[in-house]
Order: sequence, then C-alpha cells, then structure tokens
Amino acid sequence: MAIKEKCPVCGLDIADCVCEEEEPDYLTLEFDDGEEVECEIMGVFDCDGKEYIALLPEDGSDDVFIYGYKEIGGDEFELIDIEDDAEFEKVVAEFDKVVAEMEEEE
Repeated sequence: MAIKEKCPVCGLDIADCVCEEEEPDYLTLEFDDGEEVECEIMGVFDCDGKEYIALLPEDGSDDVFIYGYKEIGGDEFELIDIEDDAEFEKVVAEFDKVVAEMEEEE
C-alpha cells in the first residue's frame, strides 16, 4: 500500500491533483502540556481499512508521529490518538512497510 498524500490546495490525493503543489505541508501539534511542535505532513496511509497520518516533527529528532486520520470536510481533518497498543503496533509495521517500498522505488 502506498501513502496517499493529500494536496493542501484542492484536498485531492496527490495522484489526482492538478495544482502541482510541491512545497511540503506543515501543521502545528499542541500537546496537553502546552508544548507546540511544527510537523511536516509525510502523508496519509491505509491500514486495515482505516486511514492514518504520519508527521515528521521539525525538532531535530528522528521521531515520526502517527495518528488516526479522519477527513471532516473541505480542508479540515481530525487527528485521532491511537490508544490500543496492538493497533498501534500494526499501524507502525504498515508504515515501516510503506517507507521501505518507497525507498526501494528511489
């Protein structure tokens, strides 16, 4: 499965987009303690029929944040915490698989 990147201009999958947007998209996460982290949106991917989003924080770490992803409408979406450990492990394994496939294509 491939990461389905969304165009920030039109909201379509990148494969269907005609906007030619090449700049990476960013969003700011705000944690419960008030800390804010700017993150690059790596993309949206599917695992077991659900969509998830991978975010790369701009804090100099090697971390990747993964959340459930739900489109609300238009350019709006919701990030959903993955609270079940088994689900999280399965999603991380799928993410690793997608990244490995992308690296093989390069």
